Amino acid sequence: MSLAFRWTSSKILTLTTASSSLVSRNSVGNVKIASTLADRPLPCSVTNHTKRYMATWPKVRPKRIRMITFDVTGTIVSFRGTLEDHYLGAAGKLGVQSIDSGKFAEAFGRAYKETSKLHPCFGGDEMTAKEWWRICVLKAFWYAEADLDQHTGEMLFQRIYSTFGSINAYEVFPDAIPFLHWANRRGLVCGVLSNADERYGDSVLPMLGLTHDELQFQCFSKDLKLEKPDARVFMAAMKKGEPFLPSKEPIEPSNVLHIGNDFIKDFEGARRVGIHSVLLDRYQEDELADEWRRRGAPVFRDLLDVVEFVGRSGCILG
Repeated sequence: MSLAFRWTSSKILTLTTASSSLVSRNSVGNVKIASTLADRPLPCSVTNHTKRYMATWPKVRPKRIRMITFDVTGTIVSFRGTLEDHYLGAAGKLGVQSIDSGKFAEAFGRAYKETSKLHPCFGGDEMTAKEWWRICVLKAFWYAEADLDQHTGEMLFQRIYSTFGSINAYEVFPDAIPFLHWANRRGLVCGVLSNADERYGDSVLPMLGLTHDELQFQCFSKDLKLEKPDARVFMAAMKKGEPFLPSKEPIEPSNVLHIGNDFIKDFEGARRVGIHSVLLDRYQEDELADEWRRRGAPVFRDLLDVVEFVGRSGCILG
């Protein structure tokens, strides 16, 4: 299916498709979900933000895209509320004394970093993901100086682990599933490439409506025993997604687009192996996004911006 891009007199970029359902942004930049579109234009306004990121698009742009890989959290999936809300909410229900959220956020960051260093890739073959998270969670509350006995600590961990293995802690960004449908209809193979454990693939993503129909393959660091930005992670994703390509023509790194939200893990990791990459600034962290741009990364607000990027690149899809 071909794409037709044109500029209208009202400075709205129109993407005409035979059949699509995507998120659109009106002339003042508000994001809304479009109804199923059949031979109707998809508007994308030219805001100051749009002009800002257009100036930092890469000089080397993809000539052909056959596969798209996605980071998960912060890219296609978001937490409901903050991580501290879930952890401290669970603690409060068990009668644990109040803990300052800022203090806990710092404690969790320290615990996560230490546990990752001691037991990389969520434990790899060394332990289960659940055992890894037990160490991390209890260490976080220890660093936050929570008064927990062994029994309460285990109850608290079980409650938190259950929450983050369910739909209660997550939500899909509103443009994610429509974008995946848009890509799939154009013969693009889509898959997940994330530093995460297997629960995302086994339970969380399917419960959120992100099934094999939308994401044909999944690569998680727990299973690979490797983490981004390791070049082998990106090559493993290419290999895993290749059987789903409509054509048996071998895929090259230059035919892959990776979408993420971390400069080192997503952008630099992909670029080292010749894979095109863009970053999403979902939470409008302008200073961080500008720093990424200065370092050469194309940074977009949402997946609709990526549609515009692909269209302006003039690349072949599929």
